[in-house]
Amino acid sequence: MAGHSKWANIQHRKGRQDKKRGKLFTKLIREITVAARIGGADVASNPRLRAAVDNAKSQSMPKDNIERAIAKGAGGEEGNALEEILYEGYGPGGVAILIECMTDNKNRTVAEVRHALTKHGGNLGTEGSVAYLFEQIGYISINDSKDPDDLMELAIESGAEDIEINDDGSIEIETTPQNLVDVKESIVDAGINVDINQLVMKASTEVSVERKHAESMMKLLETLDDLDDVQKVHSNIEFTDEILSSIND
Repeated sequence: MAGHSKWANIQHRKGRQDKKRGKLFTKLIREITVAARIGGADVASNPRLRAAVDNAKSQSMPKDNIERAIAKGAGGEEGNALEEILYEGYGPGGVAILIECMTDNKNRTVAEVRHALTKHGGNLGTEGSVAYLFEQIGYISINDSKDPDDLMELAIESGAEDIEINDDGSIEIETTPQNLVDVKESIVDAGINVDINQLVMKASTEVSVERKHAESMMKLLETLDDLDDVQKVHSNIEFTDEILSSIND
């Protein structure tokens, strides 16, 4: 049983993104396009593309938009103009941050990322400065499971590595990147809705910071999410229920 969600920052940002559907669609289309360019247009044999398409469908993206994005990536049109870049840095209170971007203009992107970090008490780091603190995992979040015990058994049988049930009844599942799709599909086949299904960078250790730094960090995460070239942001801050409640008060 988990006392609080260690992925509260992910869920918080997802809530904000849901309110900005146009911007979210742009980011999802970019991910689909690049995934198709790198691994091909066959969803069945391209796990990254399958996860990207699943995420797009969960956000009610029209089928035509998804198919056009795949065609552009596989055909080498828009996909070749986009480059994946990983920036590393520090937030307020020394929090480690990884920022995944897709861009057709690296100079613009690094300037925007650096400005956001500086504005909220952080700074851009050098390559390798914080990446060693993170590992890539598959992450699934579920809010409407009627029988957590059955779900846990199903997830473990499908390849899940860690499962936590939060006080609010939500369930968080961690998998290897390779098993993410299989675990997610087993859950969906059992008639259970999946709220979040994506690859994330998990910090080896989390850090707690005082309230003023947590507030600044929340603003920084929101600012970075609002940047068109930023796809995902990962940090090792621990947003406890107490911190989140104090920020929202």
